[in-house]
Amino acid sequence: MPSVLLVEDDDAIRGAVVRALNDFGYATYSVGTGFDALREVTRAVPDAVVLDLGLPDIDGVEVLRMMRGICDVPVIAATARDTEAEIIQLLREGADDYLVKPFSGEHLAARLAAVLRRSRPRAQDRLLAAGDIVVDLDSRQARLAGVELKLTRREFDLLAYLVARPHKVISREELLAEVWRLPPGRDDQTLDVHVSWLRRKLGERASAPVYLHTVRGVGIRLEIPGAP
Repeated sequence: MPSVLLVEDDDAIRGAVVRALNDFGYATYSVGTGFDALREVTRAVPDAVVLDLGLPDIDGVEVLRMMRGICDVPVIAATARDTEAEIIQLLREGADDYLVKPFSGEHLAARLAAVLRRSRPRAQDRLLAAGDIVVDLDSRQARLAGVELKLTRREFDLLAYLVARPHKVISREELLAEVWRLPPGRDDQTLDVHVSWLRRKLGERASAPVYLHTVRGVGIRLEIPGAP
């Protein structure tokens, strides 16, 4: 039974959501403040977090940002903010999905199921390899020729996505959607910056790529050196 931490300051809403998620098979517990949420994920990381942004002590976006510094738990942001700019900010800060209030328990349960499917790859796919790169999805560690790479969360996610699809050109749009969860049509320097950082940690340069090959105007291809 997946564990879900609900962060919601309204007692009535909190009780209703906890009951609904429990009925859908989630072991749900709740807190009412951002500080309590951070303490909970430090103590024991749940399988997912549902985070209300209108908290009494800390702004929910700030809680999300701090939570990302602690762990990689999937987070669904519950928000009354529905403008494109605000949603994009949420996704950039690390939210895996979002729901605009009000929403039903069934809708939330369905979003949780989708987020958990994405965050729990099949057992046989949890250890990925491409040449000297080995990516362990369970421990979220990556190694190059046996040496651990010190990667940020997004760098790890980007590398894992590419290593799982060697020799295939992955479009910018696909990477932004699947790694950053950005909506279609959004394309800025986020991808370019992270690819540059990742190249540096792999010991290569854009002018002399080893693993990460840019296909101009299209996207990125991960090549395995020496592969036919």
